[in-house]
Amino acid sequence: MNWKFWKKKSRPKTRKRKSGKREWVDAIIFALIAALIIRVFFIEAFVIPSGSMEGTLLVGDYLFVSKVNYGARTPITPVSYPFAQHTMPLLGTKAYWSGLQLPYYRLPGLGHVKRGDVIVFNYPMDIDSPLCRPIDKQENYIKRCEGIAGDTLSILNAQVYINNKPEPNPVNYQPSYLVHTSIIGVDPHIIKDLGITERQQITPEDVELLMTPQAAEHLKGCPAVKSIHQYYQLRGVYDPDIFPHDPRLRWNVDNYGPIIIPKKGWTVKLDSMNFPVYRRAIQIYENNKVELIGNDILINGKKTDTYTFKMDYYWMMGDNRHNSEDSRFWGFVPEDHIVGKALFTWMSVDSSKSFLRNIRWNRIFRGIN
Repeated sequence: MNWKFWKKKSRPKTRKRKSGKREWVDAIIFALIAALIIRVFFIEAFVIPSGSMEGTLLVGDYLFVSKVNYGARTPITPVSYPFAQHTMPLLGTKAYWSGLQLPYYRLPGLGHVKRGDVIVFNYPMDIDSPLCRPIDKQENYIKRCEGIAGDTLSILNAQVYINNKPEPNPVNYQPSYLVHTSIIGVDPHIIKDLGITERQQITPEDVELLMTPQAAEHLKGCPAVKSIHQYYQLRGVYDPDIFPHDPRLRWNVDNYGPIIIPKKGWTVKLDSMNFPVYRRAIQIYENNKVELIGNDILINGKKTDTYTFKMDYYWMMGDNRHNSEDSRFWGFVPEDHIVGKALFTWMSVDSSKSFLRNIRWNRIFRGIN
């Protein structure tokens, strides 16, 4: 006999409803996690801080960068504040812990880096800084890819050549022009209307201007302009600031190379002339101990005259050719420094103008080419 017949049937338990505050907390946590996943693996917002891409991108442009075009790079420094590059906002302290470092890995992407792509990458010279940061916590730079892995690159009178063929210049690239004028000079309003922001007065009648070829053609029609021609450093004039900083090569920003951009799996035969070009990649980016004793090259303690590269490398240059710190100054950019491809500007602010008048409406949702 069932002696429990007299017990009341238990009612189904109902879940306790979350309070409004708890629902808000859950929603915020979910939104933060979703935003972090989107930022790391899909798309990230950046702002242009300098004029090295002037003409194509302006200071104050806010843009979106795709991580999926080349494949997202998984975090190398996983323990970090998720919405800061390397420094905590307001506090100024480190936004990461470098005690845990993961190996470089990139997810499959929609394609590969191509010549002409505008790319965000981690500044490679930060590795030499006394405040050396992990790769993914170095400063973000944006430049145009002029050469890809395996290319032979040279610059002759400011014209880039890839595999002995002239590379098409970007539509809005800005070389340097020497303008000779009458004593009254060019009307400043004309210069402003042409979007020319960089100028250097050499003599009362001569001024150096950074501008697009289209602006130069327009300026030729001004009555005060007597002559105008593109300015570049002469071939054979050595610039010590130019990579690889070797006086035997006698390179400068306008006359450079030729050099072969390293490709994964490519074996280079090293000699006294090309060793300075590839030493940084072998030693710093691919983490080998490199020594030069007399004419002998030692890699990890072994004498050798060849090296096989483990990564692809790229050559980056700013469209504002004479106002850009780029690969001409610090050499190749390794593949593990690539962040993503610039897609479009979603906002543009001119800080020199007053509030509400400082938005460049014609640059909102503008594609980057």
